[in-house]
Amino acid sequence: MTPIKSQKTFLGHPRGLATLFFTEMWERFSYYGMRAILLFYMFYSVTEGGLGFSKATAASIMSIYGALVYLTSVLGGFMSDRLWGSRKTVLIGGILIMLGHIVLATPYGKDALFISIILITFGTGMLKPNVSEMVGSLYDKDDYRREAGFNIFVFGINVGAFIAPIIVGYIGQTYNFHIGFSLAAIGMFFGLVQYSIDGKLYLSPDSMFPNDPLEPEEVRGLIKKGIAWVIGIVLTCVIMIEFNLFNIGNVILVLSILSIGIPIYYFVVMLTSQKVTVNERKRVVAYLPLFLAAIVFWIIEEQGSVTLAIFAEEQTKLTVLGHSFPASWFQSMNPLFIMLYVPCFAWLWSKLKNRQPSSATKFSLGLFFAGISFLWMMLPGMLYGTHTKVSPLWLVMSWALVIIGEMLISPIGLSTTTKLAPQAFRSQMMSMWFLTDAVAQAINSQIVKFYNQATEIHYFGIIGGVTIILGLILLMIAPRIKRLIASN
Repeated sequence: MTPIKSQKTFLGHPRGLATLFFTEMWERFSYYGMRAILLFYMFYSVTEGGLGFSKATAASIMSIYGALVYLTSVLGGFMSDRLWGSRKTVLIGGILIMLGHIVLATPYGKDALFISIILITFGTGMLKPNVSEMVGSLYDKDDYRREAGFNIFVFGINVGAFIAPIIVGYIGQTYNFHIGFSLAAIGMFFGLVQYSIDGKLYLSPDSMFPNDPLEPEEVRGLIKKGIAWVIGIVLTCVIMIEFNLFNIGNVILVLSILSIGIPIYYFVVMLTSQKVTVNERKRVVAYLPLFLAAIVFWIIEEQGSVTLAIFAEEQTKLTVLGHSFPASWFQSMNPLFIMLYVPCFAWLWSKLKNRQPSSATKFSLGLFFAGISFLWMMLPGMLYGTHTKVSPLWLVMSWALVIIGEMLISPIGLSTTTKLAPQAFRSQMMSMWFLTDAVAQAINSQIVKFYNQATEIHYFGIIGGVTIILGLILLMIAPRIKRLIASN
């Protein structure tokens, strides 16, 4: 794409960075604000303003919701590259997100919940990957400001994610859930207004057009595939209804299987493709254990909005210095620690230079910290019992540990994915990285159902212990992975 030229700047960067910074900040505000209270909205009783789901069902819905958001990012990339261009795709995605929050703010209960999930899932999938792509389009490939620009952009993401639970969480849990969801809709509205006005002035004109528009003959093939998918979905629903299997639990199970099956399909295609050279195939093989390690890590990290949220609500003293606060405020811990850690890790990697651990070693260390964060959560139940409310510092420390793991896995994974991608599958390989989170949350949708106060100690212990063991295995095979990555 042609970089946009403008005399105006934002912190020394192209002015369009401010447009995308605030667009994504408001989008994250709306998404994380909604997410901070959605679990509680689902399992609170109807008399408390909730929907009255069981905690197990609510936790399962939360997890599959997250999986679908990452799955639809693949579709969002396709829409941008082949149909609408990134700017229009982002706008449509933002509108869908806003409509989803508006629907959730209405008093129509479970029907509104499921309609909003569909709208927000597709909207986020269309917006999330394409905003990031447009940030890159602001710079020439050799522009020294590119990396710093992405750091500023990521900071905006975390500012929105940090503020949202504090404001939306407080209003939603203290006064009314629907008012909280309304605030999320208003946040997305602000983002859309700012994006629409500034985008015309400061974003690249190239973003208005698809990078690789569909040819007429491809459209016919796409329509056929779309019809096949619709028929498959309808048949699946009919069969489930016919055998009295159409319920929330089984729908989540089908979606979980789909989420896990898609990356398996992609790996089979890449490893058997004639377009992939022998050395590229070796690098894909080297990527497999890193892909699996990332899934294991996200299984723990993504439970921050599920099992740890339940722990916060039921087993945590929600007071500090005599002032009470809602359990949803803990959802600000994730972005807070990311903002605190990013400069520290940037300094560390800069200091170590060529003496940095290999990617596989960093991943194994990331798994250690994730596993320890769950083993740490065993201690309150072991020391005080699972029916005693404990200090909020237990949860704060758990997040402090797991986000160290995220610093060792998330940015390293993005970088490693670009390095190991076969030439013929470069874009699809990036989608594969985002699918690690989708697979993890699909798995979570099945295992979080087993979390409750009676199983809490074993739950945290088993998942944390298995994660550490897998980290040790990865550490042992790290030299072999490093050799495969270096294949020429």
